[in-house]
Amino acid sequence: MNTGDTAWVLASTALVLLMTPGLAFFYGGMTRAKSTLNMMMMSFVTIGIVSVLWVIYGFALAFGNDTSTSQYFGAFDLSRLSSGINEVVNNGGAYTIPVLVFAAFQLMFAVITPALISGSIADRTKFISWGIFVTVWVSVVYFPVAHWVFDFGTKLKDDSIIGAGWLASGAGILNGKGVEDFAGGTAVHINAGAAALALAIVLGKRVGWRKDPMRPHNVPLVLIGAGLLWFGWFGFNAGSSLGANGIAGLAFMNTQVATSAALLGWLIVEKIRDGHPTSLGAASGAVAGLVAITPACAFITPWASVILGLIAGAICALAVGLKYKFGFDDSLDVVGVHLVGGIVGCLFIGFFSTSAVNPLAWEGVIYGGGFAGLRSQAISAGTVFLYSFTVALILGFAIEKTIGFRIARDAEIEGIDLTEHAESGYEFENRGAGGFGSVLSGSAKEGA
Repeated sequence: MNTGDTAWVLASTALVLLMTPGLAFFYGGMTRAKSTLNMMMMSFVTIGIVSVLWVIYGFALAFGNDTSTSQYFGAFDLSRLSSGINEVVNNGGAYTIPVLVFAAFQLMFAVITPALISGSIADRTKFISWGIFVTVWVSVVYFPVAHWVFDFGTKLKDDSIIGAGWLASGAGILNGKGVEDFAGGTAVHINAGAAALALAIVLGKRVGWRKDPMRPHNVPLVLIGAGLLWFGWFGFNAGSSLGANGIAGLAFMNTQVATSAALLGWLIVEKIRDGHPTSLGAASGAVAGLVAITPACAFITPWASVILGLIAGAICALAVGLKYKFGFDDSLDVVGVHLVGGIVGCLFIGFFSTSAVNPLAWEGVIYGGGFAGLRSQAISAGTVFLYSFTVALILGFAIEKTIGFRIARDAEIEGIDLTEHAESGYEFENRGAGGFGSVLSGSAKEGA
């Protein structure tokens, strides 16, 4: 066990946890004022639900390597984290950090993935139904998919490996080339983006969509959220090295430059298309870059990361308009940013992956490695998309037809914060004589 590696992964775990409140700010600012608290609560309740499930059975389903583990799911073991406090991680080989630290780090990935989905169904989702969806979806989708992608199995004394996920090991149709997904382009972003698309279809369009202005009510809050996401993402990507080493440094640098380039790429598209760059575009472009570099950060060079960022920023800026063309109301552009950005990053690896920066990487197309790696990336992205979309669609329809997934029309018009939580994100009532509150109240009465 190495104290430096352990300290770095513990710090990274805290950084990744910070991303979910950061996401709450990012999404909360993008909604209308009457939906802010509900939007943020959807992220916070996800922390509670997934953390409990992870300890009970989630970690075992994702990383439970024993003789009963298959390529598709781990072991259903209710005591997986009840012993071995000083046991080191064996995930395709021995690491110098305790199992509990690795489990805590992976928990934060499990937390933020369903939270990402919530942005697609802002303004109109029953809170209890959202909690039920999160509980079932992480159990039957995220935990198994995390096993597919992140579980490299247990390495035995004879150097054989048992229990590896089928995408991680390159089994079957991948012809031995496992998916290269360092920190979750498939398991997190494509996974969440596919489910977001399914739920947007199930819940339908918001009242007044494309007729009423539904602009973000607090862009400074969006920028704060984007800044917290950017900060926390260094733990997300560089922390996935599971040690304080050169790969962590590579992932850190690639994360920074790709995100910066994507921010610029989005703004360039806005300037050409709309005549002006926007602060919302800067925040969205940064997140698109963070998404795209997530799977690639430990497999490509820094100069290639700049190219990836520019491409991802431009493509995602264009992709967010697809919802108007195809008629689905993805409230906060989860599909255009996370699904599309995740696919771009995943496929980019097939061209630019190189062992020059990481000896465990295979060679991409431009380095003479042929198309086998690109095919593996495409199959992995497609499989995760289809599985997550299908399950989310079925689960969403089941909830809608039983207890209902969407709030009533009148409740949506009044505001989901009041109808679901009996609270308001902003209180402008007159609390006394004079003051800013009375001015606002008086102005409102005159306007009425």
